[in-house]
Amino acid sequence: MSQSDDLDDTAAPLIEHLAELRTRLIRSVIALLVGISVFFIPVQGDFIAVHVLNFLLSPIVETLRDLGDPSPTLQYTSPQEYLFTLFRISMVFGFALAFPVIGFQLWRFVAPGLYRTEKNAFLPFLIASPVMFFLGASFAQFVVTPLAMNFFLGFADVASIFATLVSGAAEALPEGAAVVPPAETSSAPTITFFGKVNESLDITLKFIMAFGLCFQLPVLLTLMGKAGLVSAEGLGNVRKYAMVGILVLAAVVTPPDVVTQLILFTAVYGLYEISIWLVRRVEKLREKELRDEGLWFDDEEEILDEADGKGAPKA
Repeated sequence: MSQSDDLDDTAAPLIEHLAELRTRLIRSVIALLVGISVFFIPVQGDFIAVHVLNFLLSPIVETLRDLGDPSPTLQYTSPQEYLFTLFRISMVFGFALAFPVIGFQLWRFVAPGLYRTEKNAFLPFLIASPVMFFLGASFAQFVVTPLAMNFFLGFADVASIFATLVSGAAEALPEGAAVVPPAETSSAPTITFFGKVNESLDITLKFIMAFGLCFQLPVLLTLMGKAGLVSAEGLGNVRKYAMVGILVLAAVVTPPDVVTQLILFTAVYGLYEISIWLVRRVEKLREKELRDEGLWFDDEEEILDEADGKGAPKA
């Protein structure tokens, strides 16, 4: 057989894999486009994307109502801003809607190259990943975002209450008392919140993405434990360094308020401890399987004895 024939034999499988990859990518893109289009279907007089936008902005709207605004208003300042905001929502949630199809196409492309044991190990994590992301996103929407909005908007409300108290105290002083600056001649501007749609949505989506990704920690560490890259003992030994890392992460991905940072730290550190428990469980299951197959050794001496037994016969 000539060298050119060898090259043809090796090129044929590569071309087949590229053709299959193209097919999987085309199907994934079609699923994504369908998912995006779904959010522009009119329901009850508005696009589905509009209803999703109202849902995402509900924490800030409810906070404004609690602070005394009977009819909260959010605005946009450029002609295309509102449309682009709806496109942004349709892109993010369209991908989430199409993820089962995209994940299935990914699985069908990768699965033929995996052994049966690798398939059994990888498939549960492929299913658990979107579930954990959904839990993190729900935690951000229903717990973290309302607390953050209460902090940010409530801070301005507290400042206005303090200014009112100072003004009232100044009016109660005896006539002729010096007040700096005089309450009746104050030139301080009136500070009012005019929320923009895209900026309010931006902080909500950042919370959803941050907590959704942080909730992937048990999936990632358990998968690494399954592959033998980490151990429960090792994760426990670096616990103090993990705490510092989680604190830095909380300071980076959340707004500069202590409440939200503590919530994220508590949630992620709790997930870290759960990850240690899951990795320990994976190690016990692996130990049981190796014991059943007669491949597990309790200590290093047994390993050495077994190696001597397989070597040259003893005198």
